[in-house]
Amino acid sequence: MNIKKILILILVLVLSKHANAQIKNIKKDSLYIKEVENDKKPAKVLHAEPLYIDLIRDLGARKGEKEWNLGLGLTDNLQFDSYEALIEYEWAPADRLGLEVELPFTFYSPVNGTEKADIPSNQLNSIKVAAQWSFYVNEVAATSMAIGYINEFELSSFRDFGKPLIKGNVYNPFLVVAKRLGSNFHSLIYTGPMIEQNFITNKFHTTYDINTSFHYMISDTRNFIGVEFNKTLDHKDFDMTIRPQMRVSVADNLLIGIIAGIPVSRENERFSSFLRLIWEPSH
Repeated sequence: MNIKKILILILVLVLSKHANAQIKNIKKDSLYIKEVENDKKPAKVLHAEPLYIDLIRDLGARKGEKEWNLGLGLTDNLQFDSYEALIEYEWAPADRLGLEVELPFTFYSPVNGTEKADIPSNQLNSIKVAAQWSFYVNEVAATSMAIGYINEFELSSFRDFGKPLIKGNVYNPFLVVAKRLGSNFHSLIYTGPMIEQNFITNKFHTTYDINTSFHYMISDTRNFIGVEFNKTLDHKDFDMTIRPQMRVSVADNLLIGIIAGIPVSRENERFSSFLRLIWEPSH
């Protein structure tokens, strides 16, 4: 798979770049952390944000913050490979309020002799709009909490595009609780139901996600290593994927996140990889 080689090459280049620039960046990153927590109001606690199930905006977001994300991923299934691509923009129009618009794509490639007609069609999965409000920020306890809502307009695949254009909707309220343990260790829980409505049959299907993450942030930097546990409850079915990950800063406003996916109890999915480019325009 060419994309696997590309992801490995990018990882090598990023680590090489990071090693050469680390000493130079320590002072700059130290000033960044000081700026986040001490120099501005309202209060804000620095938390390590998970890279796969990312937040709408930083917890305790301040007005004017904004960020572009570009994601690329590969999932190895039994009968086909799926390639993910997403572009998203998130911003804070007011203190502690984050908004986001995301366009996620999926492309499929047959493997093991599978006929092309037997795999899903390429598609723009949906148009996602979201909001998140941080209702609790406590600097002394190094704890933040937020509630939010994601609305996902599900689109027909390219094969059936426009028949209909919007085939359903996903309603996804969620709760986020994050706590930093000491100076370097970070923990976070992101949980909520996903209620999918099919407009053709008008049937509803509900699953429940419980995503937990733990990270170690390297002192005086924005770089971290950690792991996500993405868990889904679907009636009597339980799926979980473990996603070890790392984030490195390659410039003062550009970060790269690298994620691997290891399924624990999925019947048709094998290993996956995901790369997230994070660009923070000046604000």
